[in-house]
Amino acid sequence: MPTALLIIDVQQALCVGPTAVADAARIIGNINDLARRARAAGAPVIVVQHEDGASLAHGSAGWQLAAGLAAGQGDTLLRKRGSDAFHQTDLQSMLKTRHVSQLVVCGMQTEFCVESTVRRALALGYPVTLAADGHTTADNAVLAAAQIVAHHHATLANLGAYGVRAGIMAGADIGF
Repeated sequence: MPTALLIIDVQQALCVGPTAVADAARIIGNINDLARRARAAGAPVIVVQHEDGASLAHGSAGWQLAAGLAAGQGDTLLRKRGSDAFHQTDLQSMLKTRHVSQLVVCGMQTEFCVESTVRRALALGYPVTLAADGHTTADNAVLAAAQIVAHHHATLANLGAYGVRAGIMAGADIGF
């Protein structure tokens, strides 16, 4: 079953400054490990970059991949404008062209772009493995980042209406 790795929104504006995600350096290290293993197995690595008109404006310093993220020469870069990496992008056709039938997902902004992409992938029939130690977010006015991540692990792992499931697994235990 061919698997692809989706790296979502690991960008400078989300990883530094007063609104930075929690524990960015550790999460980026875990993502780099996943990506190395995916590349070694010949799995496609798709690096998704969000863009908007503010701190993530296309080409801006904040839009660039985060310092420390080791993107590979053969990785595919995908620009998106919405939370869901499938929305108005070529992601699904890229996956079909590569005969991908399941996804490993990691990245930034758990409750926004990571969650939206996981749910859409499930709705499209892709089983998803979410790297438990490969995504994060920032604290908000209600919950700490760790609580948001834990909540999404519980929620996404228990979605059953799509016919395929999301599994939550430590990055070191994920195979390609």
